[in-house]
Amino acid sequence: MFATIPTRSEQQAMDWSLVLVSQGIEATIERRPDEKSWQLVVNAPDYSRALQAIRQYRAENQRPSWCRELPWTGLLFDWRSLLPLLVLVFLFVMEATGRGNLSDLGRMDNQAVHAGQWWRLFTAVMLHHDLPHLVANVTTGLLLLGLAMGAVGPGIGLLASFLAGASGNLAGFLLYSGTHRGLGASGMVMGALGLLAAQWLALLRRGLTPRQLAVRGVLSGALLLVLLGFSPESNVDVLAHVAGFVTGLALGAALALGPERLPRSATVNGGALGVCLLLAGGSWWLALR
Repeated sequence: MFATIPTRSEQQAMDWSLVLVSQGIEATIERRPDEKSWQLVVNAPDYSRALQAIRQYRAENQRPSWCRELPWTGLLFDWRSLLPLLVLVFLFVMEATGRGNLSDLGRMDNQAVHAGQWWRLFTAVMLHHDLPHLVANVTTGLLLLGLAMGAVGPGIGLLASFLAGASGNLAGFLLYSGTHRGLGASGMVMGALGLLAAQWLALLRRGLTPRQLAVRGVLSGALLLVLLGFSPESNVDVLAHVAGFVTGLALGAALALGPERLPRSATVNGGALGVCLLLAGGSWWLALR
């Protein structure tokens, strides 16, 4: 009366069960008592249709070479996260070698933004005041941004993190009185952390993970925010870090509770990447004109 479909892990069993449910095929996740493995149990008449649905799902979701699953975690890491970070390095080299007065033109300045130079909210995300500042954001950002892009899609993850970084500058504009200047990608990095923390909410919708696990995910993200975002150094903008994390958390929650196919949509990710490039390139065009 029943047939079994073996899987490599519990996560794969959960993913495949959602695929089968979307096709109207009832499936039960079971752990094989004699082995440390998982399987799906379906009605025998649905076995062939279930295999066909899984094959189609695997064909549509084959991961490219730049997207890898981290061992023992179930998390995807997208190596394309290195590309936007190389842009940060390029801009820093341009500034350090005297080939452009980028800091004065692009850094966050409350008075300049108030005068109409709104693009500084975005250009400031791509600038750094010294080499240690750049190295810290690039190394931490490579990990967090790569995981965020792997979790919610490359274009969506990059755009959401970039918007989170800009929101940190916006918070400074709204809450700091008098003259306030700043720059750095720390808010964007914290935004990527917020995106990751919110992905635990997706497990709630599946109904396969206790609610406490989702709470722990958010709390662990907040703990990392404290460890990475708060520093005794006087030049650290804590408000930008917190605002970036909160914005990333909100955007990540919306993505986690939204349509499940959204992160896998090439059209949506391509559109998000285009918007991100338009914001970054357009902001610098306005700053340099």
